[in-house]
Amino acid sequence: QVQLVESGGGSVQAGGSLRLSCAASGPTSRCIERRWYRQPPGKEREFVASIANSDTIDEFGRTAYVGSVKGRFIISQDNAKNTWYLQMNSLKPEDTAVYYCSFWCGGAQYWGQGTQVTVSS
Repeated sequence: QVQLVESGGGSVQAGGSLRLSCAASGPTSRCIERRWYRQPPGKEREFVASIANSDTIDEFGRTAYVGSVKGRFIISQDNAKNTWYLQMNSLKPEDTAVYYCSFWCGGAQYWGQGTQVTVSS
């Protein structure tokens, strides 16, 4: 069973930065895309960012972002540690949410437990 453990959430004032981490363990050889989602209070979970973990040269490291975070958030990965990160800069109150990491693995999607990010104005 793939397991994901997140860390790095917390409270910050608007304009500040936070870095989230997600460490994966278990049978991850078929996992091809690392993702971050978030769920703001009272709203549905939404996609935030993804990074490809494919062993195809053209695909490895390809990133995607939701429009509202482009230019502020950066997703990255460390394959040796089977860990990925979300660097969040210029945070806004509307970024307040529970953030979840996710790993897409050959038709199955695994989730972390979630970490709270609160941005005050």
